[in-house]
Amino acid sequence: MATRARACYFFTAVMIRIQPNIQIEESEITEHFIRASGPGGQHVNKTASAVQLRFNVRACPGLPSEVRERLLTLAAARINREGELVIEAKRYRSQDRNRADARQRLTAWIERASNVPKRRKPTRPTRASKEKRLTRKKQHGRRKSLRQTPDRAN
Repeated sequence: MATRARACYFFTAVMIRIQPNIQIEESEITEHFIRASGPGGQHVNKTASAVQLRFNVRACPGLPSEVRERLLTLAAARINREGELVIEAKRYRSQDRNRADARQRLTAWIERASNVPKRRKPTRPTRASKEKRLTRKKQHGRRKSLRQTPDRAN
């Protein structure tokens, strides 16, 4: 008698890894497929190939707090009242390519927010640069005074 092998399925959350310390579960991303606008004729009128990706920035546990704050300021125009980052991808004819494009743009936003901006070190102008600026101002003033009409004595 032959024994049957049992199939065991373990469902694990699929993670999108952006950086070693930043991971997003795929369940935190919602995608809606909508009809794209623009040229394309009948194809664009009857297929839902555009993707509207929504990612809740405020509720994501995989984002460090400083990255979350930078992302909220960087992408403020794309974030709605609920704190969702909304990305619409309708560049391609294929739904799969638009879906990949939307996810790539999401990871680009998060990578941009994860880069810590360098602090500016305040510096003072050198003596030579101050003198150079003043000589240029004097030359400019002389040039403008030469443009004036001379006083006429009658």
